[in-house]
Amino acid sequence: MTESSTETSVRPTTSTQSMAPPEAERRIRRRPTRISSLHVGLTVAAFVLVLLAVFLIQNAHTVQINFFGAHLRMSLAVAMLVAALAGALVTGAAGTARITQLQRTMRKPAHPTDR
Repeated sequence: MTESSTETSVRPTTSTQSMAPPEAERRIRRRPTRISSLHVGLTVAAFVLVLLAVFLIQNAHTVQINFFGAHLRMSLAVAMLVAALAGALVTGAAGTARITQLQRTMRKPAHPTDR
């Protein structure tokens, strides 16, 4: 055996290395910090803003919109954004109503005698 092969096969153990098996080390998960979460959120927001700008530029032409007797002329991009925001508000309202309903159910006593 050469000297270089023995160096790669033997790992010195220091006091800072853990004695836990490798499986346990893999299972330990670090929680993300607030700063790292903020950094990821800002990066995603910047990417979404770039996509939004491209969308607005590509759909800038004016279209005729007829809705329940109302006749409007507006940018296609603005019309689609308004529709998406309205859909998001309806979905959020339904989700909020369901969460409120579940919270009220959890607050009620299990039996009428528990009051």
